[in-house]
Amino acid sequence: MYFLIKWVHVMAAITALGANITYGLWIVRASRDPAVLPFTLRTIKLIDDRIANPAYGLLLVSGFAMVWVSDFPLHTPWLEAALTLYVVMFLLAVFGYTPTLKKQIAALEQGGITSPEYRASAARGRLLGAVLGVVVITIVFLMVVKPLLWGTAP
Repeated sequence: MYFLIKWVHVMAAITALGANITYGLWIVRASRDPAVLPFTLRTIKLIDDRIANPAYGLLLVSGFAMVWVSDFPLHTPWLEAALTLYVVMFLLAVFGYTPTLKKQIAALEQGGITSPEYRASAARGRLLGAVLGVVVITIVFLMVVKPLLWGTAP
């Protein structure tokens, strides 16, 4: 059962991170042709809402399921660090990136690509996307490498 749950967990990680990692490329390419930028941003929002974010939710559920079926100690340092970063990621996404993307879409539709509102939202989106990327990649590192951070190994 553990390996089936782990497979689901890995597939969810590939789906979530794989989707997110493409957003910057889509935005850069669409910015070269402003006519397609609104469609691109709305599609990124759709992918984020319907694919990436549910996959991140499945990661949490499957991660706890792996801990439960394996009797793995939840208070292992690398796991605690990863869960803390997951909370940080969740808060940044819910209260930072998602509202910023909504504002970016609205500013683009109202004022165009050269409007100060769009430029500010786009800059904030790039910053939040980069920070979220670092957080997620750090979580993946902790999950794969399982480094001894403090204390003793389980």
